[in-house]
Amino acid sequence: MTRLFHKHYHPAGTAPGTLRELSMEQAALHGPATFSLACRDAGRWGEVCEIGPESIPESGPDKPLCWLHVQGMPTAEELERLGDRVGLHPLAQEDILNGGQRPKVERFDASLVVILGIPEVDAEGGLHLYQLSLFMGSNIVVSVIAENLDPFIEVRRRLKERGGRALGEPDDLLYGLLDAGVDHAFPVLDGVGERIEELEMEILNRPDSSTLERLHGLKRELIMLRRYLWPTREVINQLLRDHNDLFTPDTRLWMRDVYDHTVQVMDLVESYRDMTASLLDIYLSSMSNRLNESMRTLTIIATIFMPLTFIVGVYGMNFAHPTSPFAMPELGWYWGYPMVWGLMIAVAIGMVVWFKRKHWF
Repeated sequence: MTRLFHKHYHPAGTAPGTLRELSMEQAALHGPATFSLACRDAGRWGEVCEIGPESIPESGPDKPLCWLHVQGMPTAEELERLGDRVGLHPLAQEDILNGGQRPKVERFDASLVVILGIPEVDAEGGLHLYQLSLFMGSNIVVSVIAENLDPFIEVRRRLKERGGRALGEPDDLLYGLLDAGVDHAFPVLDGVGERIEELEMEILNRPDSSTLERLHGLKRELIMLRRYLWPTREVINQLLRDHNDLFTPDTRLWMRDVYDHTVQVMDLVESYRDMTASLLDIYLSSMSNRLNESMRTLTIIATIFMPLTFIVGVYGMNFAHPTSPFAMPELGWYWGYPMVWGLMIAVAIGMVVWFKRKHWF
């Protein structure tokens, strides 16, 4: 079953930018936040190490480039500390804490906040949608994802293996994280395509009520994917169009590749939605055909028995008066009973042969 974003709201009238503490249910769902930090020194990236909230580095033009990744949902106090150290606006802090935001990009002076939706399929095949929040400040990039999903394994491998050649500027690092987040949708959509093929074969062979249930579940998942992946294209386009002063020409060139990936993702989602709608039509047609086949079989059986019922009804009247000219002489015949049976069998066989010639079954 698809689990949607768990979006939370403040009580009406609460001042914008107010951070509230997590409920016990939220804390149990997300787990405590862990902070991991990697810094670039002397033209090379150092090891990714886990730190405490009190060790979050300050950002500034004279500081080394750092990547701070927050896994899990930070508390209001941790978010405030993070905001004070790196210059994260209170409105952005509120969006991170509340979760379930529509993908968007916000600019605060010379910093950017980008929010994306990341799809993931669990071991049971259920689709989940997670919020990824990215912040680019002065020589620091912060990523926050409140769930256990870690979409940046490949990015860490690139930093470790390529050292000084990988993602050496804040805009370049932000591009790398955006690219990893967008590309995370492709394996999920590959799985959706395989499920569509399986459903298609099942519908063409032997559909049942469980097939319809899974088909509707797939349509619901595709609707949610479209809802949270469609704005991603506009987010990347907005970064290229309205905030190109924060990106070097080389990074903008690579960002165009990310935009191309968002277009491919949406093409797949739209194609799968059309295919799912077609599968529903095929399912309904298949069930209608099966019903028609059943009704035709029952009609043929009833039609065959109609003359037989007429024959036994006539001979069941038992008019056998010995002096009446209107009596039934067959009732007194020695072979009358076998003859009636023979007549009924001949009529039934004749009707079956006639139905076959008409290709009714």
